[in-house]
Amino acid sequence: MSQATQQGINIDTMSLDQLNSLKSQQQNRLEALSGQYNAFKDAKDRLSLAKESLATIPTDGEGGQEIMIPLTESLYAQGKIVDPNKILVELGAGFFVEKSADDALKVLERKYKVVDKNTENVMSAIEVSSRNVQALNQAMQGKMMEIQAKQAGQAYRKQMEGQK
Repeated sequence: MSQATQQGINIDTMSLDQLNSLKSQQQNRLEALSGQYNAFKDAKDRLSLAKESLATIPTDGEGGQEIMIPLTESLYAQGKIVDPNKILVELGAGFFVEKSADDALKVLERKYKVVDKNTENVMSAIEVSSRNVQALNQAMQGKMMEIQAKQAGQAYRKQMEGQK
């Protein structure tokens, strides 16, 4: 068979209960990683939307353009752009900085690259966990076949002893 986890646990020597427990751990890890992947995907979508929205703001005018400001995902307030070349950009942890439209776009692009790289890393971890679960399933099937063969052998032995 094969090795299951990054620690190099030999699954061939494990009992069925141990395999089942390890499989449960790997499935929980897989679910957590899937949640992280979805969060990163959502972040990438929000960053893409922010870049698209920023591109629609004319930076050569004086402002005054009316916009809808999202307060929540389903609640908006009407507003006006005062200076289209002064954009507040969140740096993280609730910190904002005023940037020009071009610089704001660069910040969004850098954030997108970081999130994209993290998404790739999580996807790789998902693939590893998925392979681990498959290996554990195969090992468990092998153990089940061993148990069934052993039981069949014992039943046959009893049957043969009963005929003597």
